[in-house]
Amino acid sequence: MRSAMASGRAIGTVLIVLALMATLAALLLPMQWFEGNRSMALARSGWQDDGRGTWKTEYGPLTPLDRDFLRKVRSAGLWELPAGRSAQERGGRKSVRTAGDHLVDGHTELDRRAVDAGRTMNVPLPNQPTGPQQKWLNQMEEAQGDEFDRIMVDRLRKAHGLVFNLVGLVRDQTRNSMVRSLATRANAVVLDHITVLEDTGLVDFEALNDVK
Repeated sequence: MRSAMASGRAIGTVLIVLALMATLAALLLPMQWFEGNRSMALARSGWQDDGRGTWKTEYGPLTPLDRDFLRKVRSAGLWELPAGRSAQERGGRKSVRTAGDHLVDGHTELDRRAVDAGRTMNVPLPNQPTGPQQKWLNQMEEAQGDEFDRIMVDRLRKAHGLVFNLVGLVRDQTRNSMVRSLATRANAVVLDHITVLEDTGLVDFEALNDVK
């Protein structure tokens, strides 16, 4: 009898210890999980540190990540606005012309807000497309008909997929109210653009990671 009771107490002790360990794991795992997700998002977003530290502004701290976000929103408008106008004018499919309408409307707004934020917080912003961006515009300019539609959708869908990671990261981490407002709006605009580009039926999902 005593042996059975001792065995029962031992089993009970083991169960209590296991329950405590499970509770501790449940408390620790989310922290590790989210930190891992943030590190992954940071790596995938492709942002660049300008090495100038965090600035104090009346809208809150302005980090290197915040400033890079402003520059990338502006940079996107410098080539995606012309690409959208080309889609409006030269798209062979109605769905491509519709995507062009969304691109022009969305990036006109985001570009204005990025420029305003840059002026307000003294962040220098680009005024010309980058080399790869100009290359994509040249490819669209040289293409005609169905080839134009496919190149336009391919380049724009890849670009929006990449920037979507950065938008989410900035919206999560920024403590600057002006940057937060821009990131909130950019999140909606970029998702809208991804949707209308996919609605063309021309997105090659297998090739999205093959950026050229």
